[in-house]
Amino acid sequence: MTYKAFWQPLTGTYPESEARWIGRLVFEKKYSLSYADLLLEREKLIDEQELQALQKRLLDGEPVQYVLGEADFGPRTFMVTPSVLIPRPETYELCQWVMESRLQNAQSILDIGTGSGCIAITLAKEFMQARVEAWDISAKALVIARQNAQCHQASITFKEHDIFHIPSDETHGQWDIIVSNPPYVCQNEAIEMAPWVLNHEPSTALFVPDDDPLLFYRQIGNYAAAALSENGRLFFEANPPYIGLLKSLLTSLGFNNVLTRDDLSGKTRFISACKQKK
Repeated sequence: MTYKAFWQPLTGTYPESEARWIGRLVFEKKYSLSYADLLLEREKLIDEQELQALQKRLLDGEPVQYVLGEADFGPRTFMVTPSVLIPRPETYELCQWVMESRLQNAQSILDIGTGSGCIAITLAKEFMQARVEAWDISAKALVIARQNAQCHQASITFKEHDIFHIPSDETHGQWDIIVSNPPYVCQNEAIEMAPWVLNHEPSTALFVPDDDPLLFYRQIGNYAAAALSENGRLFFEANPPYIGLLKSLLTSLGFNNVLTRDDLSGKTRFISACKQKK
């Protein structure tokens, strides 16, 4: 099967440019074939049935990252399964903000809702001196996160925690940085989402009730108000339409120096706040 014969049927699901990209990604990641190799039609050496099986999964709407079992996140590649969200480029922008925040002396970092572990691992590799911990409610997600940490030789403590039922011994001022990309998509926004996201990625990591879009932010903000060290900093990825409400929430919880940042597409997606001195 040629490269063109592989990607062209995908245009029924994806725009042509994305279908071409998916095809190139499959041949590059799974078969180590460059674009030059594809121009020379070296993909014809691959077993036809194997390519057809991969193509069928893509035609059925399965995200290419799940088909390949991996996703790029910044300079690293992470194992992914349907138990975890596929890491997004926007979330790497959140990591970059943390890394640029002049908090290089931070001794402790907590990632809440770690999923694949991409945030925690990225920060652990940057803040080599820091103790890094990552929480998730999903035991299956933590299996993937631990495997990714081992692959990238990152020293991280993983814990299965529900942010709504945090053990009492976890509430002291012990974190210099808390970072989270919690569920933030309202149910009424599902109609605007791509079917391959809705049908394959874990809904519990995506959605919040329409009547309480700040559900997780309120809980994490309350926890951070107690658990951050003096002058510790909280970082969130958030739903752009609710950034204003989130800013007001953090101020009401006693945080100061509340800052927002746009993603590369110009949407105000990130927010950060500092714990006030007592």
